[in-house]
Amino acid sequence: MFHFETEQKVCEVGGVKFGGQPGAYPTVVCPSIFQKGDKVFEGKRKEGFNEKRAEELLKTQDKLWSETGVPGMADIVGNTGKELKLYVDFVTSVSDMPFCVDAWKMKPKLEGAAYCAEKGLLDRMFYNSITVWEEDLETEIREISQIGVKHVLLVAFDMADQMPTGRIAGTQKLLDAIDKVGAKFESIFVDTSVMNGPATAFCGIANRMIKEKWGFPGASAPSNGSYMWKQAREMWGFKGWSAADAGLESLAAFMYHDMIFAGPMAGASRIFPAVAMADAFLAAAAFAETKKLPEDPNHPLYKLFPDFVEQLKTIA
Repeated sequence: MFHFETEQKVCEVGGVKFGGQPGAYPTVVCPSIFQKGDKVFEGKRKEGFNEKRAEELLKTQDKLWSETGVPGMADIVGNTGKELKLYVDFVTSVSDMPFCVDAWKMKPKLEGAAYCAEKGLLDRMFYNSITVWEEDLETEIREISQIGVKHVLLVAFDMADQMPTGRIAGTQKLLDAIDKVGAKFESIFVDTSVMNGPATAFCGIANRMIKEKWGFPGASAPSNGSYMWKQAREMWGFKGWSAADAGLESLAAFMYHDMIFAGPMAGASRIFPAVAMADAFLAAAAFAETKKLPEDPNHPLYKLFPDFVEQLKTIA
C-alpha cells in the first residue's frame, strides 16, 4: 500500500522536492493568489490590488511552511499576459517560494512563461497547465518547449470515462502529444481533476495508478470540491465548512497526492496544519510497512513529532 515497485520520480521546483515513495517527502500545498474574487482586489482588477494584503498572504504562507515543514507554492492566476507579469514580479519580490503561472487561455499562459524565462525564473516556475481540453495542444507544447519551460503540470480527464481509468487515458493522451512534438521536460506531474468532494477519492486512486504505471507525482485540487459545496456553509456556517475543507485537503494528502491545489491563499492557516498532520500520519503508516523514515529532513514528522521519531528509530 505504501511502496511502489515502479521507480518513483522526484520532481524539484525551486528547491522543493516532491514525489517519490509515499511518506518520503511532504505534500506540497499550492494555494492561489490573484484569482477571481480574491480579497486583494478591492475594486475591479484593472484598478490594481492591495499590495499590503497580498504581502501578508505570502509571508503568512512562508511562516506556515517554516513552522509545519509543509512546502508552499503560489498558484499565480491572471487573465492576461500583462497581469501575469505584474503578479510574478510582485510575488518574487516578496517571497522565494516556487510558483506557477495559471490562466484559462493559452496565450496569457505562454506570455507568462516567456516572461519567467526572460527573468531567469524557470527553475522555480511550473507551467499550469497542459490540459486535455486544449484544442491546439501540440502548438502549446511546442511553444513552452521552445521557451525552455522545465516543469509542467498535466491535467488529465476523460469525459467518456469519469472513473479513475479515465484519468489514465487522459494522461496517456497528453504524454503522446509531448512525444509527438519531441518535447523534453525536467519534471512532469499530473493533476487528476476533481469533480466534487467525495469524487476526490477518484483522484487519489488515479494518482496511485499513475504512480504504479509511470512513477509520476500526482496532484489534484480538492478545494474545487469543497468550495463548490455551498450547502455546507448554509448548514454549518464558515467554521463548519472550513473544517470540512481542511478535512478534504488532508484526506487527499494522505491518499497519493504529492501536491494539492488548496484554493485561496487566505485559507492557508487551516490547510497547512491539516496537511502537516496528514503527512505525519502517512509517514507513520509507511514506516509501519517499510521501516523507512522520510527522506526530507524538514518533513512534518521530524519537525512536529521529534520524540515519536526517536521511538521509531529504536524499532527500525
